[in-house]
Amino acid sequence: MSENLLEVKDLKVSFFTPAGEVKAVDGISYSIKENEVMGIVGESGSGKSVEAYSIMGLLQQPGKVVGGSITFDGEDVLSYNKEQYREFRGQKAGMIFQNPMTCLNPVYTIGDQLMEALRCHDKSISKQEAKKRAIEMLELVGINNADKRVDQYPHEFSGGMRQRAMIAMAMICHPRLLIADEPTTALDVTIQAQILELMKDLQKKTGMAIIFITHNLGVVAEICDRVSVMYAGHIMEQGNVNDIFYSPAHPYTKGLLRSMPNLGDEERTRLIPIEGTPVDLLDPPKGCSFGPRCEHCMKVCLTKKPPLMEVGEGHISACWLHVKEMQEQQKAAKEEKA
Repeated sequence: MSENLLEVKDLKVSFFTPAGEVKAVDGISYSIKENEVMGIVGESGSGKSVEAYSIMGLLQQPGKVVGGSITFDGEDVLSYNKEQYREFRGQKAGMIFQNPMTCLNPVYTIGDQLMEALRCHDKSISKQEAKKRAIEMLELVGINNADKRVDQYPHEFSGGMRQRAMIAMAMICHPRLLIADEPTTALDVTIQAQILELMKDLQKKTGMAIIFITHNLGVVAEICDRVSVMYAGHIMEQGNVNDIFYSPAHPYTKGLLRSMPNLGDEERTRLIPIEGTPVDLLDPPKGCSFGPRCEHCMKVCLTKKPPLMEVGEGHISACWLHVKEMQEQQKAAKEEKA
């Protein structure tokens, strides 16, 4: 049995459109252990949500997994049939979707929707017991007067309360893995902080693993143990949260950090944006996907994809600069011996 709860190896996901093949995810690999929080960071269109939908078996046409493997607790997820996927979703893995405003059915009460999620996976549970569990879950995610709120409709909930209801729905079957797809994007800053605090608290209480997808590096610092930085369907850098924030190795990660406001900056330094525009995935570069926007771009960057290199313990980065640095170090070491 693997020590990792989830292993994603060389995952490739493409969308086959009339204009051509869009390689939304192009060979990413990572693993996550029990009781660990993995952050997946990157700008819009980098493939973060697509890989999450691939794990959950929710990828819609014309999207298709064209390569790689996804293993959950030793089982090959991509070989599941519809029934196995239905059992996997909810009982083993839950998902919080990006927009709570559109993910709840407006004509059913919050309680009915929670009870449906529970009874779908546990046929033996009575309606009364399911409602009791639904109320307990609403209380767990911090909704006051849960016994009354359970009979209300989504339009009677605020944005933050709807997001809490979505978290309750994802967790009602006690999954071992929770995928949170930008759960704080549509919320104001104070509510974002409450939702993050709630998820940290729930993770400590339940011991579940979390994949936290976001474009907000501040959120990552708050909740994650390890981070994968994605760009144009590739993982550019991966390491623990301290490595990413205090010793970033890839120019893209450094660019993201430079473009983040720093509240402790008394000199009020201007933010430095990443120049250029995101890659056209219908016609991606031959070499490094970040090459055309990189201030350190070399000729090799435009023709060959860089290898993922270890730049520290458990810290990897895909950049030709690391190869150049390693060659220079080897050359210096030879000259010293000579």
